[in-house]
Amino acid sequence: MTHSPVPQRRIGQSELTSSVFALGSWHIYDRMHFEDSVAMVRTAIDRGITLFDVGVYAAPGSPPAFTDVLFSAIIRAAGVARDEYLLSEKLWLEGWDDDTGFRSQLDGALFRVGAEHADLVVLGDLRRDDVALRDIVVNLGELTRDGLIRAWGVNNWSASHVQELIDIATAERLPGPAMAQLKYSVSRRSIPDGAPFAKLWEQGLSMQASDVMEGGYLAGKVATDREVGRDPGGIRQRIIDDVPEFVALAEELGATPAQLAIAFTLTHPATANTLFGASSVAQLEANLGSLELLDRVGADELRARVEPFCADRGLVDPEGP
Repeated sequence: MTHSPVPQRRIGQSELTSSVFALGSWHIYDRMHFEDSVAMVRTAIDRGITLFDVGVYAAPGSPPAFTDVLFSAIIRAAGVARDEYLLSEKLWLEGWDDDTGFRSQLDGALFRVGAEHADLVVLGDLRRDDVALRDIVVNLGELTRDGLIRAWGVNNWSASHVQELIDIATAERLPGPAMAQLKYSVSRRSIPDGAPFAKLWEQGLSMQASDVMEGGYLAGKVATDREVGRDPGGIRQRIIDDVPEFVALAEELGATPAQLAIAFTLTHPATANTLFGASSVAQLEANLGSLELLDRVGADELRARVEPFCADRGLVDPEGP
């Protein structure tokens, strides 16, 4: 069967163009048989997925994580050349070094994954106030100049802090953030859809939609033993309570709940790509069916039909963390 390749979109104002889907690795490869991981990554490449997030969700000093080491073996076994995909890494302010900035942290990440550069790095949550934003922008500019990264973004930063980064980069004539990774789903919409971030989208910033299935709940589950991300606004129980109606809507639209959840994220004009994990070839192929759903139903109609499931309106500040 011949499939249309996954569409591509530009990431912000950077030189990078990636597939509209990014395949994540958090709690994925360490739960799969190696052979299955290789088959899934090979399928993803063959279907046109080009962006792979191997960011380790363990700040320096935390217990070690090996998802990126596993990926290095998987990508080799799948016969994928380095120029066939984009590599996304995570950098943490907790590991910021006053002398080298992010460099030593990035060197370690690249060593584990067996690559000479990252195409994209995403800065983890802003949980320190003792590192000057200008120092961050300058350090990332140096890493870009030295060929270690090609573009950078942030994860769950406030709109005002992102604007500061943009302003500093403009003043210093350095690359600014190309992308903001934000929680975005039919349930969590206040921040990406709000006025503060709308001003950033107008300036060319892109969004990477993450947590799109709320750890599996928006894939139709009412219980999960997986670790689920933070719960801004304390709305998770409302999300769980909405699962039966959400499943019913997906069935009415001739789709799975996961396909509906993913398709929704692509309706936002600022979405460069949507990040999700898959643990089998079958699950990956099913998730790609979200493109057919979006094409068949249309963005406006999809947004209208899922409106009742927006759970964080009025409970989460659109400005962000």
